[in-house]
Amino acid sequence: MDHSRPLDQREERAWHTLVSATTLLNRVLDQQLRTDAGLSHVQYAILAHLGYAPGGSMRMVALAEALKVTKSGLTYQIVQLEKGGLVVRGACRTDDRGVVATLTPRGRELMDRAAPGHIRLVRELVIDALTAEQLDALAAGFAEILRRIVDTRM
Repeated sequence: MDHSRPLDQREERAWHTLVSATTLLNRVLDQQLRTDAGLSHVQYAILAHLGYAPGGSMRMVALAEALKVTKSGLTYQIVQLEKGGLVVRGACRTDDRGVVATLTPRGRELMDRAAPGHIRLVRELVIDALTAEQLDALAAGFAEILRRIVDTRM
């Protein structure tokens, strides 16, 4: 497959729409979370992942992988969340070199308070805007994009 050929009109329209929609969606979601909970979208995602993890804890490496962020970027965000008393870090019990992030009760309370507005906005802007078939196609398409990125870049 020739990856260097120019995009045709259909491909270009799809690409520009994807970039515009994801950029604007992330901005609107970030705004809502900052207004409702004083959290960035990334910080909310960290709290949510920890909230769903057994015991509210995850190894930092696994958390970075799940969020598709760099370890240094995650560390920066965790430090900010620690300052707010939302997360604590500690040594991993099974690996002396590992670090575990754990959601605090205050972090869980903030996540629980932020979740309804966040879910409502996701539903309004994405889920309810698409048919079931479009949602399935979107999920399948993004899964393939994610797979290609992970397979070739990570």
